[in-house]
Amino acid sequence: MKTNFLFLLLILSIGLFSASCSQEVGVGEKAPSGAEVLFDGSRESLDENWTYWEGPRFAAEMPIKWKIVDDPVDVGSAMNSNDPAAAGGKYGSADIVTKNKYTDFRLHVEFLIEHEGGNSGVYLQNRYEIQVLDGDSTKHGLGAVINETESPYHLYNGPGEWNAYDIVFRAARFENGERTEKAMVTLYFNGIKAHTNVSINQVWGGPNSGIDGGNDGGKGITDTPGGIKLQAEGHPVLYRNIWIRELELEDIDTDF
Repeated sequence: MKTNFLFLLLILSIGLFSASCSQEVGVGEKAPSGAEVLFDGSRESLDENWTYWEGPRFAAEMPIKWKIVDDPVDVGSAMNSNDPAAAGGKYGSADIVTKNKYTDFRLHVEFLIEHEGGNSGVYLQNRYEIQVLDGDSTKHGLGAVINETESPYHLYNGPGEWNAYDIVFRAARFENGERTEKAMVTLYFNGIKAHTNVSINQVWGGPNSGIDGGNDGGKGITDTPGGIKLQAEGHPVLYRNIWIRELELEDIDTDF
């Protein structure tokens, strides 16, 4: 009897652990205790936590022109990345970035691409892009650590539906100004693990893409913390429910 009881207790514990893990990722996951809410759907949240990234192609003017719109699926509101300054796909002209800068972190972002071909992007440390692009399943495509991994396109909910990225990121490490460990990321796409402990080699997209994009063809990574950036590319891509929790990852491991 005692053995059976311990076995049942073990099964119950595993079940509870699995249930708790399943609630930590995916669309609608709320910010846990200790997390910083970066966007809650309100204009106040947008203005308080975000600003334009003033990169080489910057062409917008404060205040931020991303509109707060009604959530097309659920009750609530979202922000629309279709800034007029980015018309024609001019990324870097009206991208927004958090005022706070981060090193290691756990990030949750929800996005909705309204139409086929919609294009945006989520940038970690304003350097490394996790692609948001309808219709592209290549290494440059949706859910890819851009140009570093394959796209987990099969996990996409499609245009007009909400999607979620859940990310643990570990920043590059340096000694005497030299990079000794590359940045690393693990990503869940709509609650399914898509990338595990991916080492990120460089910044892609050139100087208009983010920090260090213009350094040695994107290979000149520097030891500078950066914010979370969302890309404006002249498409109606919506964002909501964005939160972050800072971490201190000593081990070279982002799996969760």
